[in-house]
Amino acid sequence: MHLLVGLGNPGERYVRTRHNAGFLALDVLAARGQELTPARVDGDAWLAEVRLAGQPALLVKPLAYMNASGEPLVRLLAQTGATTGDLVVLVDDVALELGTIRVREQGSDGGHNGLRSIGEALATTDFVRVRIGVREVGRPLEDLPADLAEYVLAEFPPAEAPVVAAAVTLAADAVECLLTEGVASAMNRFNGRRA
Repeated sequence: MHLLVGLGNPGERYVRTRHNAGFLALDVLAARGQELTPARVDGDAWLAEVRLAGQPALLVKPLAYMNASGEPLVRLLAQTGATTGDLVVLVDDVALELGTIRVREQGSDGGHNGLRSIGEALATTDFVRVRIGVREVGRPLEDLPADLAEYVLAEFPPAEAPVVAAAVTLAADAVECLLTEGVASAMNRFNGRRA
């Protein structure tokens, strides 16, 4: 079974923030999937078992804050018998402009606290990640504040809402592609695409 993990921060305060792009993309997947078990909160994670692209999948939102995202995954991998090869993490990325998607088979955390937490908890960075660009279009990376927390915890402005919706939909499309055709195909079809 695939574990599809959206990263974000729990609570109403964070719902529309840049850091919650992973949660938003997981919501799209939840809406597309055929429900196998009702969504529920199990300790430190929101879970929903679905059939997606013809395959069973466990949708996961860690409810620990971003810098502790890895802790629930250790438990869930053990409970389901899944491996890190079954893991797909959807995550915001300030290095990419809003609307851009990048699928990676493995890699560094790129300074992202959620990916760092997962890598440390699982003792590996060998898991697929779908990065969702959240930086304003046309704004250079070096123009962002030195403390990125302030930026990623800010809400998307209303003018960006249509692009955000298109971006998380594109990320969900990429996940379905990698489930049915594999990671290489998803990388070829989605890397660099703009919503």
